[in-house]
Amino acid sequence: MRSGEIELGTDDLREVTRYAARCAEGALELFEAARPDDGRPSEALDAAWAFARGGERGKALRDAAWAALRAAKEAPEPAAADAARAAMAAAGAAYLHPLADAHQVKHVLGSAAHAARAAELAAGGDPAVAAARIDDARRLATPALVEVLRRYPPAPGGGGRVGELVRTLDAALRSA
Repeated sequence: MRSGEIELGTDDLREVTRYAARCAEGALELFEAARPDDGRPSEALDAAWAFARGGERGKALRDAAWAALRAAKEAPEPAAADAARAAMAAAGAAYLHPLADAHQVKHVLGSAAHAARAAELAAGGDPAVAAARIDDARRLATPALVEVLRRYPPAPGGGGRVGELVRTLDAALRSA
């Protein structure tokens, strides 16, 4: 291992992706309500689950993540956009890098943060809704997920409301 790298195996990537997919699932309905004709976020979640269950980490997974990001950019409302970003982050979690860089925490927790933000926006901006979703995401975290998270430095500053939600969840999981 080179300096600045952490140990990160395929089982770790599957654990992170499994967690991210679980977190994104609850937000998917917000996107589908706004864009019932657009299956890209759903396909990204399917691809994430396929990898988490032992599938290949290849071009199809990466393409599904990018397609969900495009769906987010084309979403008609902010809640739907964040829901699509949660699906994108779930598929993208398989590409977590073994670098001791705080920005990698967004790959671990980004799906949960975007799902919480989507729910918050759908509830008229109610921060209590996001807090409840972050608490749900905390409960979904397995000891193996937390162990992977702790290999990285704490989440960085910035990132607006989603960054704030990432930091809140990061702190909660590290203190557990």
